Amino acid sequence: MQADTYRPIPRAQLSALLAAAPKAELHLHIEGTLEPELMFALARRNSITLPYPDVEALRRAYDFSDLQSFLDLYYAGAGVLQTAQDFEDMAYAYFERAAADRIRRAEIFFDPQTHTHRGIALATVMAGLEAAIARAERELGLSIALIPCFLRHLSEEDALQTLDALLPYRERLLGVGLDSGERGNPPEKFARVFERARALGLRIVAHAGEEGPPAYIWGALQTLGAERIDHGVRCLEDPALVEELRRRQVPLTVCPLSNLRLCVVPDLAQHPLPALLDAGLKVMLNSDDPAYFGGYLGANLDQCFEALPQLDARHAYTLLRNSFEASFASPEQQAGWIAELDAVFASFSADAAR
Repeated sequence: MQADTYRPIPRAQLSALLAAAPKAELHLHIEGTLEPELMFALARRNSITLPYPDVEALRRAYDFSDLQSFLDLYYAGAGVLQTAQDFEDMAYAYFERAAADRIRRAEIFFDPQTHTHRGIALATVMAGLEAAIARAERELGLSIALIPCFLRHLSEEDALQTLDALLPYRERLLGVGLDSGERGNPPEKFARVFERARALGLRIVAHAGEEGPPAYIWGALQTLGAERIDHGVRCLEDPALVEELRRRQVPLTVCPLSNLRLCVVPDLAQHPLPALLDAGLKVMLNSDDPAYFGGYLGANLDQCFEALPQLDARHAYTLLRNSFEASFASPEQQAGWIAELDAVFASFSADAAR
């Protein structure tokens, strides 16, 4: 099925359609799913005192002026994660929400350096995440893969040491990514570590073009060999880059509520998602750090389609199909999920014809 092969679906049915449709999430930081309630519970478990009196006071702190103001709180919140059980509880809570959002495939990021730099062994992090993944695959039927990200505000040497530490877990890792503050940390800073990761057969993704300029997207593509660009919304400032991304169909894992909360856009109604789609770019929606940004994948879809009335069911189909095609799952898995997606759209289209 293609986006234009079914009967128009009334806008009033869009919310139900989006809820019913299968999805993939390709830009999700597992530490960014740590809800305030669980953060306080883990703090009590580990005898940690948070600098906030209660959950509501913590939520009020989620008023970010830019990426760095968020990261400061994000790294502080991660301090409650001390044991493998903590990591398992956090990850499984996300997987339950993912299943409720009808997510079939989740390729999730985690930040090893955030934990090893505060004295938490990588083995502890991996044990907790792996236990949660095993439970979610068994109990919730999810397909899940892990992508460790290097923190770009740290040195490349630190990233190389982290890659060495990850080698015992190589078979459990899908790829590697690059995240944290973009400003002043271009992709070229990490050329050697990504060259080594490619030699190991790891898939390559990188955050670029969120706060950083279009040149950072070029750097991620040309220097790091990125197969997906995480965010990428500033590509529209460079027509040659847009054409390159369109020609190669490089996926852009766009995160609208994140863009809103981090002041990349002033209002969802001004989000560049329609322009990205009109340019023929391979875009899909994701939730980034949903505990901090006000919504998981379902909420990102709902709020975008509410704020951007020019988007319709054809766009919804394109975004959802793109999410499966941009995943690093096998062609057979992708085909199965797309067949399910087609069936949902065909059902809504048939209802619209009655």
